[in-house]
Amino acid sequence: MSLLLLIGVIAPAATTTADAKTNNIKVTYVLKKNKKQIAKKTVTLKKNATVMTGVKKGWKVTEKGGFISAIDGKKQNNKKKIYWTFTVNGKQVNVAANKKKLKNKDKVTFTLSKYNG
Repeated sequence: MSLLLLIGVIAPAATTTADAKTNNIKVTYVLKKNKKQIAKKTVTLKKNATVMTGVKKGWKVTEKGGFISAIDGKKQNNKKKIYWTFTVNGKQVNVAANKKKLKNKDKVTFTLSKYNG
């Protein structure tokens, strides 16, 4: 009888651990200044996490309304038209970092460079 109770306690715990693992994703973040890579980290996030959640997990971030103005002390310069932009899997994203949801194995690249538009 004790053995059955012990198995009943251990089995649900193992299932919960497996479920927790499947609710996580791994995302790689790369920071660039112009074309030079200055940092790279892979972070573990919950499913449907946003770009903002991951970048904040990896670095100190200054943002307002989902738009990033500084990462790890490297700031935008509005007068010189130098801004942080980001891509996900090589594609430019046209929404704020707190709106763009991520999938497992996504690669997010933040680039601090002059805007030529």
